Amino acid sequence: MREAVAYIRVSTGKQGRSGLGIEAQRDAIARFAAAEGFSLAAEHVEVETGKGADALDRRPELARALAAARKAKAPVIVAKLDRLSRDVAFVSGLMAQRVPFIVAELGADADPFMLHLFAALAEKERTLIAERTRAALAAKKAQGARLGNRTNLPAAQAAGVAANRQAADAFAANVLPVVRQIQASGATTPRAIAEALNARGIRTARGGRWHDSTVRNLLTRAER
Repeated sequence: MREAVAYIRVSTGKQGRSGLGIEAQRDAIARFAAAEGFSLAAEHVEVETGKGADALDRRPELARALAAARKAKAPVIVAKLDRLSRDVAFVSGLMAQRVPFIVAELGADADPFMLHLFAALAEKERTLIAERTRAALAAKKAQGARLGNRTNLPAAQAAGVAANRQAADAFAANVLPVVRQIQASGATTPRAIAEALNARGIRTARGGRWHDSTVRNLLTRAER
């Protein structure tokens, strides 16, 4: 049976536009590996914070996945292409690492050319959506429409609080499976969990390092 390395990524404060959280990605990769005859030698879970000069700075677990795959001469399997990136340049950079990537959603036969093509289509779609949004806002402004709601500040503030709470809940849901893995390995105190999260390169929702208090807050939120 061929070996492979699983890579799972979610974005801070949300499950990702694909709608795939950690467990859903894990299940998709496991099903694909079983169907295609792969044995998963390692799994790397990334909770991307958005901090860092470039995408790889934000993804220490991806770097570890690449190193593990290169050492085992094995491919890296992801559930969907956007779990790697929607950016063509970034995908091209990954291809230059000379580690094969397999996207479960696209099948085992999707070669680097196909991955580049799908990434280019995703990037173009994102650009077109942004351009259409800007054009629509400009047209409304030209017609004299006042953009934004300036008359209902309390409601807007309440909506902001609710959005922040929702983002915090989503972040906790993303990180909790990683925390459970850490606890299962024997690190059960908040301090030990914080050290393990920091060692994995996972940042808090605000992009900082983990401490006893932030771990306790995360666990408390998860129990609500």
